[in-house]
Amino acid sequence: MSECKILQARGLKKHLKRLNAPKHWDLDKLGGAFAPKPSSGPHKSRECLPLVLIIRNKLKYALTYREVISILMQRHIQVDGKVRTDKTYPAGFMDVVSIPKTNENFRLLYDTKGRFRLHSIRDEEAKFKLCKVRTIQVGQKGIPYLNTYDGRTIRYPDPLIKPNDTIKLDLEENKIVDSIKFDVGNVVMVTGGRNRGRVGVIKNREKHKGSFETIHIQDSTGHEFATRLGNVFTLGKGTKPWVSLPKGKGIKLTIIEEARKRLSAQQAA
Repeated sequence: MSECKILQARGLKKHLKRLNAPKHWDLDKLGGAFAPKPSSGPHKSRECLPLVLIIRNKLKYALTYREVISILMQRHIQVDGKVRTDKTYPAGFMDVVSIPKTNENFRLLYDTKGRFRLHSIRDEEAKFKLCKVRTIQVGQKGIPYLNTYDGRTIRYPDPLIKPNDTIKLDLEENKIVDSIKFDVGNVVMVTGGRNRGRVGVIKNREKHKGSFETIHIQDSTGHEFATRLGNVFTLGKGTKPWVSLPKGKGIKLTIIEEARKRLSAQQAA
């Protein structure tokens, strides 16, 4: 009997079909068979936006894939203060995209429909970003360190910082400037689930043994909603966020409110 050879895949998949791409990328269904496959990086492939889509689809600085490569190879694009030349580099939530040539800075945030929005920010705000703390551990020789949601490891953090808290990180020096406790009464943004992009204040925490912790949030219009602990990202102390928010301030309108808004805009035009 001849031996049957089993062909096995080697390494990572290099392609991504357009229909399988995340919906929040807003890709045209008829724009081709494939979508850019994000490289390995600080954000998950379903929770990121490749640089090619930022430059070509969002900012419209390029018409084609080749033009994007040309812009990147001239080292015009920075993410979190570092030049990135990888066309499929995965930029994600809270990342600062800077273009020194045009003096523009953008922060990647979600709108209330769960889609990425490039929110234009000033130079002062582009110097820092907020990072959610995933874990705090003790390494070799008893050195404490923390891991953030975007793959950073920071040694010797403040002992008062706990998992799920948010740190304010200076992007030039890579140092913690300040921190926000994950606590009732603080303003948060939902970064996952069907409420992604909504902003509100934590009302209470429900602990369930052996299951997910539920967080109840109230937005500025008085509407309440609940989500998992892992989907909540603290933005500031009290009701004032430390970063500027996109248009709408994270308040989700009902279908009727949206229809009225569209109608009034049409009448004004």
